Amino acid sequence: MGHVFAEIELSNPREINLSPVIVNSLVDTGALMLCIPEHVAIQLNLATESLREVTVADGRGIRVPYAGPVKVKFRDRSCFVGALVFGDEVLLGAVPMEDMDLIVHPARRELTANPDSPNYPHARVK
Repeated sequence: MGHVFAEIELSNPREINLSPVIVNSLVDTGALMLCIPEHVAIQLNLATESLREVTVADGRGIRVPYAGPVKVKFRDRSCFVGALVFGDEVLLGAVPMEDMDLIVHPARRELTANPDSPNYPHARVK
């Protein structure tokens, strides 16, 4: 299938005078969280809220900073999440994608708004 990338905007809602950071993020439906490199956390002046233990691809468990809040914006949709400060590129996981009601088109390698709810994000809450 190949990798899917999307341009997203990240900002710190606690620091409204800071400019947002626009990044090309790896879209990963198999990951849950938003992951950002340390230099992005520094640019956004994010506070580390705690440490989280994560399991990486080779099975090792490591502790990484959990920072936030982060406002994530994709086109006309946005959400607020925490971010794992880890890795060398921004990774957009399933939690922020679900919150913004986004879907991945594997054949087109594209992230889009859910066509069933084109005007507003939809969430099922029962």
